[in-house]
Amino acid sequence: MEMGDHKLLLDMLRYAATEQLWSKGDRIVAAVSGGPDSMALLHLLCAAAQQDELTIIAAHVNHGFRKAESRHEAEIVRQYAAKLGVSFEMIELDMPAYIEETGMNASSASREKRYAFLHDIAAKYKASAVALAHHADDQAETVLMHIIRGAGLTGLAGMAAKRTEKNVELIRPLLRMNKSDIVRYCTEQDIPYCLDSSNNEKYYFRNVVRLDVIPYLSQYNPQLTHSLRRMADVAGAEDEWMENEAQRLLVDLVSLTPGECKMDAGTLSGLHVALQRRLIKLILNYLSQDAEIGSFDAIETMRLAAASAAPSTWRYDAGSGVRCIREYSSIRWVRVLNTAAAIMPEAYAHVITRDSADMRVTAGGRTLFIKHLKRGEAVRPAGRNEVCFDAASLVFPLTVRNRKPGDRIQVLGLNGSKKVQDMFVDEKIAPSERERYPLLVDADDCLLWVPGIRRSSHALIDHETTDFLFIRIENE
Repeated sequence: MEMGDHKLLLDMLRYAATEQLWSKGDRIVAAVSGGPDSMALLHLLCAAAQQDELTIIAAHVNHGFRKAESRHEAEIVRQYAAKLGVSFEMIELDMPAYIEETGMNASSASREKRYAFLHDIAAKYKASAVALAHHADDQAETVLMHIIRGAGLTGLAGMAAKRTEKNVELIRPLLRMNKSDIVRYCTEQDIPYCLDSSNNEKYYFRNVVRLDVIPYLSQYNPQLTHSLRRMADVAGAEDEWMENEAQRLLVDLVSLTPGECKMDAGTLSGLHVALQRRLIKLILNYLSQDAEIGSFDAIETMRLAAASAAPSTWRYDAGSGVRCIREYSSIRWVRVLNTAAAIMPEAYAHVITRDSADMRVTAGGRTLFIKHLKRGEAVRPAGRNEVCFDAASLVFPLTVRNRKPGDRIQVLGLNGSKKVQDMFVDEKIAPSERERYPLLVDADDCLLWVPGIRRSSHALIDHETTDFLFIRIENE
């Protein structure tokens, strides 16, 4: 059979075109372990290279688990790459030593080192993609593993045909091909390959699923692997749509700043529950480098905190240095590097002397404009963002500072004093704002004004006042 007419090649080319796995002239690094799947992948890519003007680089990792066997695999891959006329790159690792040093499990540690090498080779050759040899049977195993461990729609989607990692596309050209067809292809094309003895060791969860679980379940559905692959296709398409919708909402509804995400709590709780969960997950990923952040229970806790019936002020540590804070009508996620500093910001004090000329004081996210006025210049305060005192009755110097425990104000129009904390609660000042909110006090530390909220009964102006101290909030 002519290579150009082979069904597997035609299937791969159609799949690559549909999924846009590569473009004409691309350079592709093929991850080749030496097994039938990856050796077939290398052969198929070399055949595709003639049509699409591709440059193929074979990359092999010797993990160092099976000394003699691993050396033999490496030599088989090197010789076959030379026969096909493609560049060959290899790395020899001592994974047993690395696993002992880091305490990682063998599978995770090997994947980390393997992918780091593949990215290095892609960078060396300026390749646009790294091709992996996962096939349809691998996909079925992956989906079933995710089901057993507990998975959402993303887990049911299994492995993607392509995804971007570190500016390189990870592509899987064989993802729709059956293992049996790949092995038959190797036989027909005289492609050498090795069989990894560790594939039969039931120490690995994937091997247990392949050797025991799938054969057992296939008694009840002989087309089980096909059904799982079909479910992955359906779930993958729906997962992609959901992810795009959540990304759009992230841009449209969430205020994104370095280290913080903020949105209206009612808007979040008004979304469909599936989008609520997706959006929270995206927010967590925006703030944290930890790919595992956000368990189902944690996301549910944060999602329910946005409901109208939930407490209006609330905080929750989501893990990996991210805190979720409900503050009345808003809900925020912040990256907390220093927990104590986040709770108790630094104290500040800005002094205003009797002789101070016009000045501006910025504190607690607000700017106060302060001006001395004479009779005839005075203006009546317009609302709670402005205040006017009889300067002659004030005890200078004044200070703009943040709150101290037990602060109280002699509120104009009320008998007695009121706690500043209670005023903050009444006015629905966010808990995260309260410790840095600016207060105006005199030289005796008597509270004169809680800007934008209430003034005290001290230093009231009257018809005899000749020296006025006028203060206005310029921004909030």
